[in-house]
Amino acid sequence: SSDEHKLNFKKSKEACLNYIQDAMLQKQWKRAAEFLTFYAESLEKDYSREHIGPSEMIWRIGTEILCHHSHSSMKEFSCFIEQMKTLGVKRYLKVCLEHVFHLLCNGQIDEAYQSLSLAESWRFGEQTAIQDKEMKLIQAYRGLLDYYSWSKQKNILLEHGLDGFADLSVEQEMHSCFRKAAMNLKEIIKIPGVWDLFVKCYVDLLEFYGDHNEAHQVLNEYAYNSRFPANPNAHVYLYQFLKRQGKSKKSLISALKILHDIVPSHELMIDFNTMLQKSKKRKKRRLGLEVIFAALDYAGSKENVKAWSCLARQVKQIVISEKHLDWIKQEWNSRKDWWPAFHFSRYLAKRNWQENKSLSYEKALVAGILLGKDCKYFKYVSHQGCKAQVKRFRMLKKFVNRHSPVYLRISG
Repeated sequence: SSDEHKLNFKKSKEACLNYIQDAMLQKQWKRAAEFLTFYAESLEKDYSREHIGPSEMIWRIGTEILCHHSHSSMKEFSCFIEQMKTLGVKRYLKVCLEHVFHLLCNGQIDEAYQSLSLAESWRFGEQTAIQDKEMKLIQAYRGLLDYYSWSKQKNILLEHGLDGFADLSVEQEMHSCFRKAAMNLKEIIKIPGVWDLFVKCYVDLLEFYGDHNEAHQVLNEYAYNSRFPANPNAHVYLYQFLKRQGKSKKSLISALKILHDIVPSHELMIDFNTMLQKSKKRKKRRLGLEVIFAALDYAGSKENVKAWSCLARQVKQIVISEKHLDWIKQEWNSRKDWWPAFHFSRYLAKRNWQENKSLSYEKALVAGILLGKDCKYFKYVSHQGCKAQVKRFRMLKKFVNRHSPVYLRISG
């Protein structure tokens, strides 16, 4: 019967897709390609209307197979993509973008630029308005390639230096690329989203031509506009720009404070702690201690010598002055149950001593203050340092022994 035939066809089609998926998961690209051929041929008899159309299924699976198949070539890939463009106008611009990415990954920049230019001139009735976002992406990536051309021309002028007409020709080409890149990049970063690469390139263009106010405004908008998603990189770019411009420490601290709230483990927290430690305000020095403790809560900082050096320096200053021991106590109370195993085990003491003696010194100082002179980490490292007759380790041992009452006050 007709119903039975449709049911069997549906089952066989699903089975074929399962075989394709299985082959792709096992990286059997030749086998996957064979099943995809059968699947495409069977679709000629399929009149069902699924949520994901057959052409999109073939496009996505086929692209993946051709990207990994040992015998596929750029010519075959481009041929396949051109066929996919004609299968559905709703996906035309998405397919164009994927083609561009593939060309760029294979170093074919001129071909990618040409493909973007052709896509930008595409029009298809109401679909043009519906695909407005995709069109903006097409224009943005073309702007990115214009920026790439501008950067090449700039480097020629800066590094090699040209004379006369050659110099003028390169400069004119550079300014032409600047205008095209700036126009398209400026448009895409107005749309709420994550546009890190586009923002960086646009700011680079503005800075080169001395438009620092516009660059500052762009970065402020990217970092603080509530319509944009929370993005740590936005605050990193703003901080780096402010630093390049020699802005006040207050501005730098403000940018890093928000970054600390979003990503307390970020590598810039070391710079943040250094700035805060140098402050004359007690509130900022207190924040500095909180920042460096928080950074060392994460595995990525476990062996960061600079981070441990920052903590050791501030802890040592507090211990010597015997002021604000309550700051250390407050930070330590929430960590004393898990930091000893996480940072100060005997195993880590041995490994740190073998691999990085500077790291083991900084950690041993902190361990000795927080856990006392009987701490496994401190005992092992100070013993090895004294055994090796390294002066600073003897001084470390004396310092911790002399300030052992501090441990009782912190732990109590």
